[in-house]
Amino acid sequence: MLQDWLVHHCLNIVLQLLKLAAQSSIMLSDPICCSHYCFTVLASYIADTPEAMMLACTLEQLEIIRSHAHPDDLEEFFHEVQKFHLNGVDKPFWWDWLLVEPSRFFTPELLHHIHKKFWDHDAQWIILTVGGSKIDFRFSIIQPTTGISKLKQVMGCCHRDVHVDAAPPGVIVASPRIAAALDKFHANKQSIIAAGVHQGKGSKTIDNWQIPKLELMQSIVTSIHNSSVIAQWSADVTEHAHITKVKDPA
Repeated sequence: MLQDWLVHHCLNIVLQLLKLAAQSSIMLSDPICCSHYCFTVLASYIADTPEAMMLACTLEQLEIIRSHAHPDDLEEFFHEVQKFHLNGVDKPFWWDWLLVEPSRFFTPELLHHIHKKFWDHDAQWIILTVGGSKIDFRFSIIQPTTGISKLKQVMGCCHRDVHVDAAPPGVIVASPRIAAALDKFHANKQSIIAAGVHQGKGSKTIDNWQIPKLELMQSIVTSIHNSSVIAQWSADVTEHAHITKVKDPA
C-alpha cells in the first residue's frame, strides 16, 4: 500500500504544473506560431490493467472510507479500502486536477486490452474448439506462417498480427461493429463454457466470466465517443522504449 502511495505522490509532484495550467490556463503556440490560451486537461492515461487498478478509485468512495478510518491508521484504513476493492491510496494524484474523471482518462489500451485479450482468451477458445491443425491451416492461407497453436512466449506484435488476421474487416476500429460483436458474444458465451473450452492453467475448465479485460471491453464504445479512436492511446511506444532503454542496456 505504501508503494502505491509513493507512486501517486511522485505523479502529483511531476504533474503539478499541468494541474495549475488546467485551472489558470497557459499560453501555447500552435503549428503556425499563433498563441492560444490552453487548459491542460488529462485526456488519457495509458496504462495496462494492473497499473490502472493501482491508480483508479472514486473520490466518493474515499470520503466514505475516511469517515470510518483515518489514513494514518494504516491497518484500519487498509481494512476499510478492501471493502471497495481499492488499493489503499488516500489522495490519488488526480484528485485536485480540474475536470478529471478516471472513467474518461483511463482509455482502453489497444495492445493490452484488445490484442492481448484476444490472444489470451478468444484465440485459445478457437484453438480448443476447432483443433490446432485446422486453425494453423486457416492462418497459413492468410499469410505464410507455421500456425499459431504452438506459439510460445508471444509478444505484442504477434498479438496484434494474429488479432488483425482473425477479426472481420472493420470490427476492431468501428464502434457500431464493436458493440454488435460484444452483444453477439454475450448472447452466446455460455456455449463456450458448455463446450469445455474456457480453460485455465492445467487445462482446468473455468465456469465463470471473471475476466478483467473482458469487463473492460464494455467501455470501448463509450471511450471512442468520448475520446475518439483508441488506436491513438497505445503502449507500443513505451513498451518498445522499455526494451531499448532498459533491457538492452542492462
